[in-house]
Amino acid sequence: MGKQESNSSRKEWAQAPREPIIMSHVENLRVLYEDNHIIAVNKRNSDIIQSDISGDPVLCDVVRDYVRYTYNKPGLAFIGTVHRLDRPVSGVVLYARTTKALNRMSNQFKYREVQKTYWAVVKGMPPDREGHVVNYLWKDEKQNKTFAFDTPADNRKESELRYKVVGEGDHYTYVEVYPKTGRHHQIRATLSGLGCPIKGDVKYGSRRTNDNASIHLHARKIEFVHPVKRIPISIVAPPPEDVLWDDFLRISLG
Repeated sequence: MGKQESNSSRKEWAQAPREPIIMSHVENLRVLYEDNHIIAVNKRNSDIIQSDISGDPVLCDVVRDYVRYTYNKPGLAFIGTVHRLDRPVSGVVLYARTTKALNRMSNQFKYREVQKTYWAVVKGMPPDREGHVVNYLWKDEKQNKTFAFDTPADNRKESELRYKVVGEGDHYTYVEVYPKTGRHHQIRATLSGLGCPIKGDVKYGSRRTNDNASIHLHARKIEFVHPVKRIPISIVAPPPEDVLWDDFLRISLG
């Protein structure tokens, strides 16, 4: 189980990465929480949640191998994908270890009972330091890109989130985002529409890509009721090692 690297040109990224890409595997998987029912990991911004044209390993399979090797389980362990993050996004991802947990967690997401917190490093400043945004998103399938509108239409889905400016650096602004809905590229499109695109996100207005093909969007925290134990669970994912994320962390901790 050696280090997995990926240097090839990738159509799913806006530009081929300019430095080696390190993906998660059994030996370096960053487990944040686990019990007999669920497991949460800190996704690298190179990991993929669902298979794509790259042919790279899917994170679900890595988690399945981790469970199998760690607990010496024969055959394939059951791992159910509860929710998804875009490939260039890092942060907490939750998986189910039983069908019961998968069904119950899927319902919590469906009925918007899961609280999610994201961190974003953006260029520019939102119109207000705190805001509540409701807009209507249309996905262009050919471009795999979402466009935000102020008014509803038959082909648009309502989107809702809150945000708060946490602090400012020399060139960027640090924003905490609390999505209520879970639409395609919702945070990316909404922040871009507010005039503050996420660093590295050239698809949504950033001037330059990040060297490792990531964008500065991180799923910081997820809060929910345990699907079996029925107790509140809060899982926090440390951000990637990066000067800007270090500054964000320092400011957020006061």
